[in-house]
Amino acid sequence: MTDDEFLSRFEACTLDPFHHRDHVRVAFLYLRRYPAPEAIARFSTALRNFAASKGKPTLYHETVTWAYLFLIRERMFKSQTRTWDEFAATNGDLLSWKENILKRYYRDETLASDDAKSVFLFPDKL
Repeated sequence: MTDDEFLSRFEACTLDPFHHRDHVRVAFLYLRRYPAPEAIARFSTALRNFAASKGKPTLYHETVTWAYLFLIRERMFKSQTRTWDEFAATNGDLLSWKENILKRYYRDETLASDDAKSVFLFPDKL
C-alpha cells in the first residue's frame, strides 16, 4: 500500500489491524508532510478519532503519542531519510512495542498514570 493510501485509510479509520509499527508509520508520514507543531496536532486528533471509531476512546495516550513524535522527528532530522522503508530499516528500536524505547525515558508508573494519558509529561528517568 502506498503512503497516501495508508494515510487515507488511517484518516478514514479503516486500517485493520493497526499495530504499533503502523502508529509509527503514520507519525512519520505526518512529520514528512507538515511542520512539527501541525503534525503533532493533526496526528493527535486523527489518533483520537481512530480510537473512538474502534469503540476505544480512552486508549489515546498523550505522553506516548507526543514522545514518539519527538523521537521520530529527531531521527528523521539526524538521518535525513526520505521514505518510510528507509526510516523503518534504520530505526528498528522505534518499531518494537513490547520493549519500547520509552522505557529508557519514563518510569512505568509515570506512563500508567492518568496524567500521562491526558497531557504530555517530560521524561522522568535517566
